[in-house]
Amino acid sequence: MWYFVSPQIVFGEGALEALDEIRGRRALIVTDATLVRLGIADLVRAHLEKAGLETHVFDGVEPDPSVETVRRGAAIASEFGPDWIVGLGGGSCMDAAKAIWILYEHPEMEPGEINPIVPLGLRQKARLITIPTTSGTGAEVTWAIVLTDTAEGRKMGLGNRENAADLAIVDPALVMALPPRLTADTGLDALTHAVEGYTCAWHTDLTDGLCLQAARLVFRYLPRAVADGSDAEARERLHNAATCAGLGFGNALASLAHAMGHALGAVFHVPHGRAVALYLPYTIEFAAREAPDRFAEMESLLGCSPVEGESGARALAARIRALIREVGNPLSVAEAGIARAAYEAQLDKMVDDAFNDTQMVAAVRAPSYDELRRLYVYAYEGREVDF
Repeated sequence: MWYFVSPQIVFGEGALEALDEIRGRRALIVTDATLVRLGIADLVRAHLEKAGLETHVFDGVEPDPSVETVRRGAAIASEFGPDWIVGLGGGSCMDAAKAIWILYEHPEMEPGEINPIVPLGLRQKARLITIPTTSGTGAEVTWAIVLTDTAEGRKMGLGNRENAADLAIVDPALVMALPPRLTADTGLDALTHAVEGYTCAWHTDLTDGLCLQAARLVFRYLPRAVADGSDAEARERLHNAATCAGLGFGNALASLAHAMGHALGAVFHVPHGRAVALYLPYTIEFAAREAPDRFAEMESLLGCSPVEGESGARALAARIRALIREVGNPLSVAEAGIARAAYEAQLDKMVDDAFNDTQMVAAVRAPSYDELRRLYVYAYEGREVDF
């Protein structure tokens, strides 16, 4: 038995106007200081206030939000008493909003206790709106929550189907000003979601089409959006791709590249999309020897030519490497600017953390400890995986 979870989604030009129709008393906007400075938080406030809601902004969310940040946000929510929580921003802000909402409804819980097994009984106090301002994470439509445990220096994969948003607003106007590097990082995050959602062991008929279409859109429109940020068509289609990929992998799972990228990002603070996309070709090559079929099938569908087996899977890895290079992102950890000595000093920790990551369970070829360690080394050096 499988579940497919999705918010109501309003997308396309003018989608933000859906906020004008919200009914409630108070809305807590969870965001970051940059979006406040750029005036985007005020834009959202204006729509909510037009609907008659009192608003309050919590702008303390940092990249890779910490448990401490979520606790602070929950305390503010408890004092303000909102009946809507609004996650505004990239994946960090939306993940923080989900966790703040849960702790607001359940102040007795610790963030690390959020899991998919125990019922939460949400929506007694508030409901959730998600508004992405990047085209990548898909967090607007997923129930996953990634928080950083700063004491242990690791990312925690949390979440429950109940904490999926009630309403996701996907308005391309909010991403028109994204700089090229952020466009590339987040777009490659969407691609990694699409590829891993399509090829992971938990893929389903309901998720396959979403993941495949998302990958097609990213390959076609990401280079255009990076080259010309004012390309409105590219921006809109890429924004839609991120949401499609979120629905796809969020109702299947990600896989090995995410497990490895989470561990890297927690230690070296590499942006999430850059980290997971960096490892993606290596993990595909690792899977190619024993479980190539889904990767080869995806390459055939993307390339409109029949390829099979290991050669097809490796062709997909090559296609992804070419896109990463085209948009100017690193193809190895060394290119990402991490010193080898520092990387090797953290290698055992990253391997341990990756093994404990929730995304590892859906890998179609499960690595041993030594194999995962070798993968990290190969990705540092930029070597094609041959084991």
